[in-house]
Amino acid sequence: MTILMHATLPGVTTAQYDDLNAELQALPGDTFAGCLGHVCVAVDSGIQVFDIWQNREAMEKFFTVMAPVAEGLHFPKSAEQPTVTEVYRYWTPSS
Repeated sequence: MTILMHATLPGVTTAQYDDLNAELQALPGDTFAGCLGHVCVAVDSGIQVFDIWQNREAMEKFFTVMAPVAEGLHFPKSAEQPTVTEVYRYWTPSS
């Protein structure tokens, strides 16, 4: 079941986000397997992340890889858990 994940990450800068992505992309294998779409938005308090995942299992597998990398980069801890919502319909416009 396709899901939408929204995470609010207060105190995280765009530079930290870029560092995290660079490290994740350098890992062997398909770190982002199951991710159908990703958007990061800079806001006054930090960043917000929106992902579309094939299913919750793919998202959780990614989190097990991403979390230690973010911790190693000293990302601020957030008490707020990401929200996960079932997607009714997902499509991308053709070019």
